[in-house]
Amino acid sequence: MENTVAIHIARADIHDADTVATMVGELLYDIMAEVNDKVFGFDHVNTVGRARAWMKEGLYTVLLAKLNSKPVGFLSLYESYALYTEGAYGTIPEFYVRSPHCSQGIGSALLAEAKQIGQTRGWKRLEVTTPPLPQFDRTLSFYQRNGFSISGGRKLELTL
Repeated sequence: MENTVAIHIARADIHDADTVATMVGELLYDIMAEVNDKVFGFDHVNTVGRARAWMKEGLYTVLLAKLNSKPVGFLSLYESYALYTEGAYGTIPEFYVRSPHCSQGIGSALLAEAKQIGQTRGWKRLEVTTPPLPQFDRTLSFYQRNGFSISGGRKLELTL
């Protein structure tokens, strides 16, 4: 008898903000553990508040992946603008699949839905930044297998 995994991808709403914030924290902690540096600050309550506000205002779209009604991953999107992209495009600021569920097609299913949203909105492209390499070479390979190509240098920030 074949064991089939039922992945359900749906847009999160403000009632899912706590779940999304929890997974954002897991993502950030995983990255910091891998690079052995505290490169992110994380406050769960404030993250829930931002997620709720941004989703309510339509500024932040979150796709939630569930297996047997349990959240196992998410992908967030927002609309960006730049002259070099020849129009509006989507940015994926956070993308996470809980480790016991990696390599089961969940990430690819989330990306497929994100691509569909982007096409519907008339975006020219999707952009994503990988966590630091070489620690996250598998992440880069995953994006390349799903049609992404390297388009630039490193992501930099200036704290204001």
